[in-house]
Parts: sequence; structure tokens; C-alpha cells
Amino acid sequence: MTGLLRRVRDESSQAWAITVKDIRVYYLTPPMIMFGLLMPFFMFFSFSVKREMTPGASLARLLALITFFTASSAGPVIIPLERRTGTLDRLLAAPLSTTTLLVAKSLVGIIFGIGVAMLPLLASVLIIGVNLQDAPLLIVSMVLSSCAFSALGLLFASYPTQSPGNIMMPSTLLRWPLLFISGIFIPLEEMSSWARALSFLSPLTYAQDLMIHATLGAGVQAVWFNLAILFLSFGVFLYAALRLQNWSRRLGY
Repeated sequence: MTGLLRRVRDESSQAWAITVKDIRVYYLTPPMIMFGLLMPFFMFFSFSVKREMTPGASLARLLALITFFTASSAGPVIIPLERRTGTLDRLLAAPLSTTTLLVAKSLVGIIFGIGVAMLPLLASVLIIGVNLQDAPLLIVSMVLSSCAFSALGLLFASYPTQSPGNIMMPSTLLRWPLLFISGIFIPLEEMSSWARALSFLSPLTYAQDLMIHATLGAGVQAVWFNLAILFLSFGVFLYAALRLQNWSRRLGY
């Protein structure tokens, strides 16, 4: 038991050191700023113009967009760059498991997503005066959504390439369908039956509905169901990213 606890402590320290390093090196790089910081705000303002939405509904959709794009952008930027420079190989040559490495990379996206989402949240509450129906649930939904979407970004980044562009553009194209069927643009209750069935395929659906529960007090799906799907998505995406990362290493990436 003592040996297991020591290993967990050592792996946790290594993961945190990698996370801090990546935050210092990559947060202000152009791809992170463009795809992770600017895109969700541009997307929100482009579809919200002249739409009659309450402040709470607008905030929920904006936070869902931010966590979706921001948290999922870290992995596709960082991992290919570190493959190109050889940093990833040096990390894996150390007494460090691939699982710990991916957990560290996911923390980078999680912190980025939560940090950016906190800006409009604080502005909405303190300046605009938006009344949150369930603030703790909103915080939980932001954290869990960032976890799921960060793991999704790692899944994209596990494709064997050394160029961020080879991942960022295809991953963005894959995120568009998930965005359009999620209820961000058309509320879930207004969707046709076939579109509503497709919406279950997008993890953003559950994040957005959970945030609607927190801001307005009433969503379409049960809170526990949204939480369970996001938690399951995080585990599935992280496991799939681990398998693909091992496959990429066998190919020499």
C-alpha cells in the first residue's frame, strides 16, 4: 500500500509539472488563441445577433461553446508540436506512463476551458446581473464539460502526425456537426424527432442542457443523465486517446 501511494504521489507530481510547463509554453501560441479563445466568442455573437434570448439562456450557450472549443483545442496544438520537437519522446523516455502524460495534457485543456469560461460568467453575474438558478451546478457542469471536451481534443491529437494543422482543421470540421446538432442554435425542444435523435450523438448536447438547468432552472433532459453522459464521455475519450497514442508510438510518432 505504501508503494502504491508513493507511486500515485510521484505520478501526480510529474503530471502537474508537465501541466504547468505546457501552460507557460503553449497558452499564448497563435493556434490556441485563434481556435481556443477567439472562435467560440465569434461563433456566439454571429448566431446570437437579433435573436430573442434571455440573459440566462445566452450565458448557458456561450459557456457551452467556450468549453467545447477551448478545452478541446489544447491537445491538437500541443501534442503534434511536441512530437516534432522530440519533447514527447523525452517525456515518455522518463519513468512516466502514457496514462499520466495524457492526464497531464488533459489538465491543460481543462484549466484553459474553465479559465476562459470564467470571464463571461463573472461579467454576466457582476456587471449584467444575470441571476443563476443553481451556481454550484453551473460550476460542476463547466468542470465536467471541460474534462470531456479536453479528452476529445486528446483523441483528435492522437492521430499520428507532427503538424498541428493536420489535426486542427480536420478536428474543427468534425466539431461542426457536433455543434449543429447539439441544441446550441436550435433549442432541443424545437427540433424535429430525427434531429433530436441525432443530438444524442453530441457530447455538447448534454453540456448545454446541463448549463440551461443551472442558469434557467429547467432543461430538457434530467440533470443526472447529463452528468452521467459527460462523465462517461470523459472516460471513453481518454481511453480511446490512450489506445491511439500507443498506436502512434508504434508507427514512430
